[in-house]
Amino acid sequence: MICPRCKNRLTIVTVDKVAVDVCKGGCGGIWFDLKELDNFDEPHETAGEELLDIDLGLRRDVDYKARINCPRCKDVILMRHFSSVKREVEVDKCPKCGGYWLDYGELEQMRGLFKSTKDKDKAVEMYYEALFGPRLREMHAKEAAKLERARKFAGIVRGVSVRGFDF
Repeated sequence: MICPRCKNRLTIVTVDKVAVDVCKGGCGGIWFDLKELDNFDEPHETAGEELLDIDLGLRRDVDYKARINCPRCKDVILMRHFSSVKREVEVDKCPKCGGYWLDYGELEQMRGLFKSTKDKDKAVEMYYEALFGPRLREMHAKEAAKLERARKFAGIVRGVSVRGFDF
C-alpha cells in the first residue's frame, strides 16, 4: 500500500500477531484495518509501544490538514473525527472499510488520554450525561406525571365500578 500523506510505500509491521501498515522512512503514519486499532489505543496495551517510535527518515513536507484517500479503498476519502469524547485527538477513518489512518504522534496522544478502560468509560458516561441528561430527566418527569394521572384515573374508575356502575 501507498501512504496517503506522503506517498511513501507502507511497511507491514507485525505487533503482537497484528499486522499494521506503517510509513517508515516517510511521514510516520500508521494504517489500522478494521478493529486493529482496538489492540493498541490504551496505555495498558504494551504491545502498542512499539508503534510509538517510528523511523521518520528524511522529514517530508506533509499537509496534515489535507483530506486524504483511504490507502485500502483508493476512491474513498477518509473522514476526520475525534478519537474520544475528550475531543483532543482527530483521526481519519474510512467510511467504507472502517480502517483508521493515524498521523505520526496521534497514537501516542490517544494512549495518553485515559489511564484505563474504566477512566474511558467514566468519561463517556459524563459526556452523555452532559449531552442528554437534562433532556432525559425532563422527559422522565413528564412521563412520571402522566403515569401518576393515569393511576389516579384508574383509581376513580375502580371506585365508581365498586359502587355499582358498570362501564
